[in-house]
Amino acid sequence: GDFYSLLSKLLGEREDVMHVHKHNPTEKAESDLVAEITNVVQKKDLPREITNHDERDNTILVRDRIHKFHRLESTLRPPENRYFSLQQPKHGEGSWENEHTGDFHIEEAMEWPGLDLKLGQVSGLALDPENNLVIFHRGDHVWDENSFDSKFVYQQRGLGPIEQNTILVLNPSNAKLLHSMGKSLFYLPHGLSIDKNGNYWVTDVALHQVFKLGADDKEPLLTLGVALQPGSDKNHFCQPTDVAVDPITGSIYVSDGYCNSRIIQFSANGLYVMQWGEETSLYRARPGQFHIPHSLALIPDFSQLCVADRENGRIQCFRLETGEFMREFKHKSFGRELFAVSYIPGGLLFAVNGMPYPGEAEPLQGFVMNFSTGEIIDTFIPLRKNFEMPHDVVASEDKTVFVGDVHARAVWKFASTEKTEHRSVKKAGIEVQEIKESEAIVEARLKNNPESTDPLKKQEKQHLVQQASTGVSFVLITTLLIIPIVILLAILVFIRWRKTTVCGADGEHKLDSSSGRILGRLRGKGGGGLNLGNFFASHKGYSRKGFDRLSTEGSDQEKDEDDGTDSEEGCSAPPPAPSSS
Repeated sequence: GDFYSLLSKLLGEREDVMHVHKHNPTEKAESDLVAEITNVVQKKDLPREITNHDERDNTILVRDRIHKFHRLESTLRPPENRYFSLQQPKHGEGSWENEHTGDFHIEEAMEWPGLDLKLGQVSGLALDPENNLVIFHRGDHVWDENSFDSKFVYQQRGLGPIEQNTILVLNPSNAKLLHSMGKSLFYLPHGLSIDKNGNYWVTDVALHQVFKLGADDKEPLLTLGVALQPGSDKNHFCQPTDVAVDPITGSIYVSDGYCNSRIIQFSANGLYVMQWGEETSLYRARPGQFHIPHSLALIPDFSQLCVADRENGRIQCFRLETGEFMREFKHKSFGRELFAVSYIPGGLLFAVNGMPYPGEAEPLQGFVMNFSTGEIIDTFIPLRKNFEMPHDVVASEDKTVFVGDVHARAVWKFASTEKTEHRSVKKAGIEVQEIKESEAIVEARLKNNPESTDPLKKQEKQHLVQQASTGVSFVLITTLLIIPIVILLAILVFIRWRKTTVCGADGEHKLDSSSGRILGRLRGKGGGGLNLGNFFASHKGYSRKGFDRLSTEGSDQEKDEDDGTDSEEGCSAPPPAPSSS
């Protein structure tokens, strides 16, 4: 029941839409099935409130989707696996078990000194096989309104190529410069990626070319496109933006670009294979249409290529082998522009958006998304300086994220902070799991989501009221239990005291060896009754004019001084008379 409730909620209440391309249902590869499952789970077709008029139709729709989901899901995983998953990664390609929503938070690494580097316009970022950070920047060149004419021909060739090293390799921990290159090669650098062998793949929007560079080579190993000549055929580019290289096949994918709306595939040797994409329609951006394909991210776990469709404010993903549209990620919080996208094995997608239009409220920020569902897991912003135009993003498998800003001419480092710390403690053979919430993460969450403070305050008040009511109940019950016990004890003490007093008085008269004569007088010579007159008359200072008030202080003092008269057994057996010595 909980599963169907959750599934129905996903079907009817999702605000963010993920479109999935439908293929021929007769022969489906695994990725096709994943796409259709995602379509069933994510696509929003039901209204939030079902009216009486269409309640029956919508109920049937939900039922049919559930049946379709189970039919498709059963082809991907064994029936005994009860955990919901769209697709499991291949062995050695990351674990989905740790990628739960909210398990971590991305925050700026405040101690990282790389923010203070003197850089030109930062256009591209990448990580090499050793996880070193590689920066592609423009030195003293700037892309402005005077850089190109109406036909996209570069107008500042007289400046010559950039005289500074445009490719910088930094230690990701302390920002120490490890290596630099790229002097006198480029005019307006843009995209950067690094293949599994450590080769640099870069684009230059002024030259309209794509280059492959070795880490230690001064000359390109491969050049695609014709220098300074924009075009739209197989041999020309028009301001190409990014490159991605398939680690398995070596195929080269180029996003082209600012004045072409296409993705071009080349073989590992640089031979043209195919292309896909077209300009965006006037009224609506359809699947496979682009308005500046700006950044590329390979998804080897799913054999897909994702494209940051910048001016359409979305991410589109395509099958590597065929270029077929697979899915789209589009969220309101993206705003109108989405600049860059990056992926790490295990199912996490990172992105940065663009400056909001006047009157729009979506801030400049970074995003972390679950690739299988499209859900935004987290957002992040810098604490030192501010984003001005974040142009590229790259992430490592340990969730360390770098963002390069073309206007701020800076690179930020962000790190993952676990929201919960789990500890297992063995006590008396029982494992107790303690979950400790990190206060820093809560504070950061409250800053990013101020509207969430009221529910937290309400929860805190409810918690305090519950604690107070629990305390009052405990005190009341305890008081009611103690009062009868105290009364009972008081009664027992009183009875004991009375009994001890009486018994003590009798014992004193019987056991005191010096009081024999007094006893004789009390009893009388003839063993008659008690003669109080004779008894008191024998004492000095006695006056027969009347009885004096009897004082009880003397008896209390005697009781305190006589240590041998108390007995736990009461008055039934008087102790033996003390022997004289």
